[in-house]
Amino acid sequence: MAEDFAKAVEDGLKLAKRIYLGKDKAVMTAPKPPSPPVQRLAAYYLPAAPMVYAVISDPGFVDNPDFPSYQPHVYGRCDPPALIPLQMSGVDLEVNCYGDTAFVQISGKWRVHCVMGSHSCDCRIAVPMGNQGSILGVEVDLPKKSYSTELVGLEESKCIEKIARPQDGGFMKPHIFMLTIPQVDGGTNISIKLRWSQKLLYNDGQFTLTVPFSFPEYVTPAVRKISKKEKILLNVNSGIVTGILCKATSHPLKETKRHAEKFSFLYESEVLTWSKTDFSFSYSVSSSNMFGGVLLQSPPLYDHDQRDMFCVYLLPGSQKSTEVFKKEVVFVIDITDSMQGRPLEATKNAISSAMSKLGPEDSFNIITFSSETSLFSTSMELASKEAIERATTWLSTKSTVEGSTCISIPLEHAYEMLSNTSGSLPMIFLITDGAVEDERNICDQMKKRLKNSGSLCPRIHTFGIGSFCNHYFLHMLAMIGRGEFDAVCDLDLIDNRIQKLFSNAFSTVLADITVDAFNDHEQIEVYSSCIPDLSFESPLTICGRYEGSFPDTLKAKGILGDLSSFVMDLKIVRAKDIPLDRVLSRQEIDLLTAQAWLSENKQLEQKVAQLSKVTCNISEYTRMVLLEKNKIDKAIESSGAQKVKKTDPHKITDPLAPRKTLLQSLSVGFGNLTATAENIRPGFEQPKLPDAAEVFLKATSNCCGWMCNRCCCMCCIQCCSKMNDQCAIVLTQIFTALAFIGCIECCTLCCGQDGQ
Repeated sequence: MAEDFAKAVEDGLKLAKRIYLGKDKAVMTAPKPPSPPVQRLAAYYLPAAPMVYAVISDPGFVDNPDFPSYQPHVYGRCDPPALIPLQMSGVDLEVNCYGDTAFVQISGKWRVHCVMGSHSCDCRIAVPMGNQGSILGVEVDLPKKSYSTELVGLEESKCIEKIARPQDGGFMKPHIFMLTIPQVDGGTNISIKLRWSQKLLYNDGQFTLTVPFSFPEYVTPAVRKISKKEKILLNVNSGIVTGILCKATSHPLKETKRHAEKFSFLYESEVLTWSKTDFSFSYSVSSSNMFGGVLLQSPPLYDHDQRDMFCVYLLPGSQKSTEVFKKEVVFVIDITDSMQGRPLEATKNAISSAMSKLGPEDSFNIITFSSETSLFSTSMELASKEAIERATTWLSTKSTVEGSTCISIPLEHAYEMLSNTSGSLPMIFLITDGAVEDERNICDQMKKRLKNSGSLCPRIHTFGIGSFCNHYFLHMLAMIGRGEFDAVCDLDLIDNRIQKLFSNAFSTVLADITVDAFNDHEQIEVYSSCIPDLSFESPLTICGRYEGSFPDTLKAKGILGDLSSFVMDLKIVRAKDIPLDRVLSRQEIDLLTAQAWLSENKQLEQKVAQLSKVTCNISEYTRMVLLEKNKIDKAIESSGAQKVKKTDPHKITDPLAPRKTLLQSLSVGFGNLTATAENIRPGFEQPKLPDAAEVFLKATSNCCGWMCNRCCCMCCIQCCSKMNDQCAIVLTQIFTALAFIGCIECCTLCCGQDGQ
């Protein structure tokens, strides 16, 4: 899909050369992409900042809406449509950081500079997001209409008749959200507001924020005299962490306010060209040792759950001398046929790299599985150089095999190997791209085993590849095993993300963490059933709800890498300037969804849906809709001209209500047993069926070669006596398809044209 998008942008930039911009104005030109060995075409044209594209199906419409060029008419159509990047006339970036979570809002203005004023085109918005980005909303303002996104429950979504095509709303890549605004007139100025949340990276006591903000040269307005203002506002509230030190920034920010744990920065400037670099900012905390605290807050009035909220956070500090645990590691790898190619090769590379980082006192083993299980060694091997070389050679010989996916047996083998360990931290890494039928049973069995294992029981870290595996099963399994879960749908990121998972686990500095009040206070609910370990490379956040009064003092306890006990006092603060409900919402939704899946609890599902709707976070139990509001209708309503229609008993719906279009599902789902059984590889999902009009367009391209631009459903019936048997078959198929989707919209041309 990314390759198709890049090709469409490349075609659009070539089409843009038709646009005449005046004698003293630059022509929009397409930069020459680097040669494929250096950088692939898709990576070159993928958006690195919010972008808007004109969707061009008819190249004859491409022209300057202000100064027609009167160029020769271009016949034919672009199939698939070309994408011309629109020029941007202003951009404001506002970022609010709370701890390790950032809320990003970008407001910009674009102009449809490439379509005749007498015509219109769809406009496609692309929103690239930063680390673990989650789209929150899009607002679009046009002269006559406005559009906005909203989340609705699954039951409500079933009542929405208009359904968007896959290309009109969804994720092109996991971090790039796309939304199409229909039929915008040439020359129109578009105001857009984009909102998403993302995570700050943490390393060596330092938080780093990176926001996609690198605009290509061709979105700069060709009219050089137009004012181009770039503005960045950054607000940081670190919670209860004091002694903050700003480390680095990509843009010349000016500090405007600072107070203890809070500070603000501003950058505002007239520019010749838009930002060519992503916006980045980093700050460090002063403590070199482990520390933590608790934030308390009352729920907002709109919250369905009116219990108070709490958030416990633990930071590892910046002192790398803290001893890490001796490790016993078992890698459990899926080698079913669906892992063929990049998934398995990237997994092998990541595991080879991880083994090289084990110390001589550590031990390891490897288990591969499909319908059968294969072990590198019958017992754990010390991580000597010779053993690692043998394991690397053994792993390199493993190729994918046909057969079903069986997770329970290799997981049991791994657990048995680690059940009698002492003086070390046992770890299981499960890597798979498939779903299995006994997932709930696996969770129940592991929960029973780990509950009876005592101190330093085996940790279970899970990694999912693609959308066919059940991310919530893997998340729950990691939660039960005090481990970490991660998943990727972008195959290019497999190696990097698996290595990140390994690195976090290998850097564990505090294990078997408990908070004294959690076990003794019945009115406190912790969303994570087992508290995961604290890694030197990542802060730890524990969230939940409570009723009544919260304890005045709180202590966190755990075991250090040298197996000594550790106790830490947690500072309790009532958060005033931090929207804790929004900060915790993404984590809360993911944890509760995993619990709802495991328990099959409908009340939990409803709770997640309600939380999703009020915080605008995507979930499995909500769908995103595009609301269209007509400003003309609103003006008529305010003038009272619609009063008669309001009382009309025959009107089932309010004609002035926003029109709703249901977007394709944006959630990852609960796995796909059929795709797993058929060994369909990640990235090779079944393509969605095209709509009937597209089928007709492609099917008739060889028979008539002429399309009526006036027809909304893009189909034509020729009355020129040229319709042969093949055409008749095609027409029969298309009308059958149209009847099936309940959208029979056809046109009969009576203009006497012969279609040539």
